[in-house]
Amino acid sequence: MTQPNILELAKQGDVDAIASLMNRHLHPKGITAKVAFKDAWLEVTLESAQVPNQQILVAFIRKGLTGLGAASIESVKIYGQQTGKKFPAWSKEFNLGIVEDELEAVDNEESSSEPQLLTIFINLSGDTARGLTNQDFESIANKISSDILSSCTDIFIQKVSISNGSSVITKER
Repeated sequence: MTQPNILELAKQGDVDAIASLMNRHLHPKGITAKVAFKDAWLEVTLESAQVPNQQILVAFIRKGLTGLGAASIESVKIYGQQTGKKFPAWSKEFNLGIVEDELEAVDNEESSSEPQLLTIFINLSGDTARGLTNQDFESIANKISSDILSSCTDIFIQKVSISNGSSVITKER
């Protein structure tokens, strides 16, 4: 296939042409792209010796497919997989019909500095024959809870709950 033919076929939604264009850029980086249409989705599987970088490659494929302007491609699923592994390490889905500004707004919303609420549950198991009393458990659980809540500054932990099978110690912020 010559360059213009590949590009024209890709614009028409030809999966072999799309894969050829992607692989032209990805092969030198040790990544292979496999492209198929399945259930109204364009599926792209990226495979390399190391797990492919999701952030960089999703942006690359999104930009390339948007620029291609193939009317037949509305929805895309991308899988990143290490060579020889049975299942992908990651996947990402998006709709090409969304305007680029809207995508940036969604991406910015997902990666905003809003705190993520986190609850930690810990189950302590011990040998009661060794004399671990409920009072000992409460002391240990309170110490663990205080340590977790005081040391986590980048993550907002809303609750720490520690149980030993019969008692539960919970601290909330």
